[in-house]
Amino acid sequence: MPEISRFFGITIYMYFKDHLPPHFHAEYGGQEAQFSIETGNIIVGDLPRKQIRLIQAWVEIYRDDLNINYEESLRDNGQLRKIRPLQ
Repeated sequence: MPEISRFFGITIYMYFKDHLPPHFHAEYGGQEAQFSIETGNIIVGDLPRKQIRLIQAWVEIYRDDLNINYEESLRDNGQLRKIRPLQ
C-alpha cells in the first residue's frame, strides 16, 4: 500500500488497480476508512470526527493531485506521487 501523504498522525495511501469509485484510504490510530476523491466523504470504515474533517479539508486542496494519482494507480507500472501534507 503506497503511502502518498502523512499529517497529524493520519496516513493516506492508495492501492494499485483498486476498485471504483475513485478513492483513497486513510488510517489513524488503528482505524481505517476509504474516502471518495470526488466528495471527500467516507465510503467504508470510520475515523474520529476531527480526523475526518482534517482529511476532508486536505481533499479540497489536493483533489486534482488525488485524481492524477488514482488514474496513475490504474496503469501498468504506474507511479504514485507524494502529495503535500495538511499543515
